[in-house]
Amino acid sequence: MFQLIAKALLSGVLIVAIAEIGKRLPTLGALVASLPLVSVLGMMLLWHQRPDAENMAVHAEATFWYVLPSLPMFLLIPAMLRGGFGFWSALAVGCVLTIVLYLLMMQVGPRLGLRL
Repeated sequence: MFQLIAKALLSGVLIVAIAEIGKRLPTLGALVASLPLVSVLGMMLLWHQRPDAENMAVHAEATFWYVLPSLPMFLLIPAMLRGGFGFWSALAVGCVLTIVLYLLMMQVGPRLGLRL
């Protein structure tokens, strides 16, 4: 139970830190947000619970392929905001696009030989 609480607190601290940095320095906040901190921490915790090299290799590779469908969202949202759309609308459309691209990746990836 302690590990679960510690994980949740660490995740919360990262999110708050990114938001606070982003208020003062948006570009630096974006840089910190783009760091694969969650992925690295997740891999460390996964390794601690199951130190299996092949399992970790599959996890890391699948993470790479699942990052790709999320990237267009970060181009769509600013384009929509600059085009006059409200933040919540742009965010919602960006999230829907990402979900659609994730589902597409889940269908197409294995057909291309990706282990997802």
